[in-house]
Amino acid sequence: MDIYLVKLILAHLIGDFFLQPNSWVKDKEQKKLKSWKLYLHVGIHIVLIFLIFFDFSIWKVALSIGGIHLVIDALKILLQNNKNTRILFFIDQVLHFITIVVIWHFAYKGRINISYINEINTWIIVSGLVFLTMPTSIVMRVIIAKWLPPNQSQTPQSLQNAGKYIGILERALIFLFILTNHFEAVGFLLGAKSIFRFGDLTKAHDIKLTEYVLIGTLLSFGIAIAVAMFCQNLIA
Repeated sequence: MDIYLVKLILAHLIGDFFLQPNSWVKDKEQKKLKSWKLYLHVGIHIVLIFLIFFDFSIWKVALSIGGIHLVIDALKILLQNNKNTRILFFIDQVLHFITIVVIWHFAYKGRINISYINEINTWIIVSGLVFLTMPTSIVMRVIIAKWLPPNQSQTPQSLQNAGKYIGILERALIFLFILTNHFEAVGFLLGAKSIFRFGDLTKAHDIKLTEYVLIGTLLSFGIAIAVAMFCQNLIA
């Protein structure tokens, strides 16, 4: 990757996540475009670019990124409400990174190699990973539905859909560990999950619930391992 692009990304990460206190974020949300901290935040981004490059000849790049950053942040705080805060955060970051890449491309004639998109191995990995998300969750739900203990279909004390997303994340990690030949990490993940689950299952005093959780965990790990090894053989 080009060093100029790396420096621009580093400047953005420091400016947006290290040098922007929560108090500034709240001030911008409350006062919108009247918040002077919005403009200070943009100014910090511009200064960071100069500091990281240590070269004032890049003033066009710094001011261009700073100006577009101001527009993106202004639109974000104007459109933001209690319902769309999360999605606007990700849209905001994506737009910032697109801005950095586009300006880098025109300023330094940079090119990102994306030829791997058309390679069969890439599509095998993506397909395997996608299968381990929602499709596997549905398959598991169908398989173990008949063993669901009574009165366990709803758990008010649990976060909404937490179990589903935990399963997706653990399968994605297993997929990554196996493709990178770190099988020992799979054992560590299983051990860590067992430790966290042990307290809940001990308090439950319910053998059926314990067995249900074990079936779900082993089935989730088993499918993830099988899919990962299958994909690994295909791309070998």
